[in-house]
Amino acid sequence: MATSESYIRFVCDQLHEFPAVRYRKMFGEYMVYVNDKPVLLVCDNTVFVKILPELEMLMQTAERGRPYPEAKNHYILDIENAELTRSAVEVLERVTPLPKPRKKKE
Repeated sequence: MATSESYIRFVCDQLHEFPAVRYRKMFGEYMVYVNDKPVLLVCDNTVFVKILPELEMLMQTAERGRPYPEAKNHYILDIENAELTRSAVEVLERVTPLPKPRKKKE
């Protein structure tokens, strides 16, 4: 089951406090960006975040899962928990580097 357009809009609405929130469809699912940094992966109407040392204390009770079969385990973010979402996205935005620019094909 792929993520619905209404669910990805709901996820982005939960991030209203953050500037420059956008999403991009990738392989039938979505990546959510904050300030051009990829912070959330949304697959099958579930929000996933990378397992990082900086999130360990915050996400210690969170479920874990794989966004797709070949993926590493990720934390599953309860996007409806506003305080947890805000805290997790603040950490992710701070520690996630900007993606490297893609080289144009000649």
